[in-house]
Amino acid sequence: MKVLNFGSLNLDYVYSVDHMVTPGETLASYGMNVFCGGKGLNQSIALAKAGVEVYHAGLIGEEGEILLKTCQEGGVDSRYIRKTTEKSGHTIIQVDKDGQNCILLYGGANQSITREYVDEVLSHFEKGDILLLQNEINLLDYIINQAYEKGMMIILNPSPYNEKLDSCDFKKISMLLLNEVEGAQVTGEKDEKKILVRLRELYPDMQVVLTLGKDGSVYQYKDQVYRQGIFSVQAVDTTAAGDTFTGYFISSILEGMPVEEGLKLAAKASAIAVSREGATASIPIKAEVESVDW
Repeated sequence: MKVLNFGSLNLDYVYSVDHMVTPGETLASYGMNVFCGGKGLNQSIALAKAGVEVYHAGLIGEEGEILLKTCQEGGVDSRYIRKTTEKSGHTIIQVDKDGQNCILLYGGANQSITREYVDEVLSHFEKGDILLLQNEINLLDYIINQAYEKGMMIILNPSPYNEKLDSCDFKKISMLLLNEVEGAQVTGEKDEKKILVRLRELYPDMQVVLTLGKDGSVYQYKDQVYRQGIFSVQAVDTTAAGDTFTGYFISSILEGMPVEEGLKLAAKASAIAVSREGATASIPIKAEVESVDW
């Protein structure tokens, strides 16, 4: 079983601020750093640090060599990453004194994927292999359809949630990993329990992992429901928290761990990540996660 993450690669420009800038306001930043990120890259790094052999597919611009290097140094197989003439995707991120963030995203090369490129990449994978997707690249609907025809297990993190997802057939998704805001956007419900009920009604054969911020996470598959609380730490930067959780939870599936143990492992890794600055730089290695006595 091979794992392919077809996803974004971004340069993250992170500004430290007292509070999020408001309309019409000019706000001084007291710190600035550049990190490699993007939901796709973050999740590939998390998978690799969790001990998974993961292949990443995606596009970068000429200035994106550092993104390729980050993949390689992070243990991600980068043979399917290609360069294009478009600028690499990037974000402008504000992080306030409480560690909360807001993100402005420019798609760039991430939105330049072609059907020919998709077909070429998927030709190296087969039935039973895992495909991980997020919504920071174009042609998501085409990728899902082609992977489904091959019999791949498709795991989708529908973030950011927007109209592009309307053309995607969610019935072809094996597992949905999403937060409570995205859960409300998918179902039209705001209450956690109603979100889960509605998802089960809409997609009865889908596994769902719903993250709930300070309230932890919940896994649902048919009549099975498992819950996991958070591990309390001093938050410094929450940028890669969800991506770390995703990578580590998928690693637990590959290892055949019980769901309860997988949720706990992912929660530990996520807690460590939020206690550090940066995206990929904040993601812990598996030995570190396992050594934490929580």
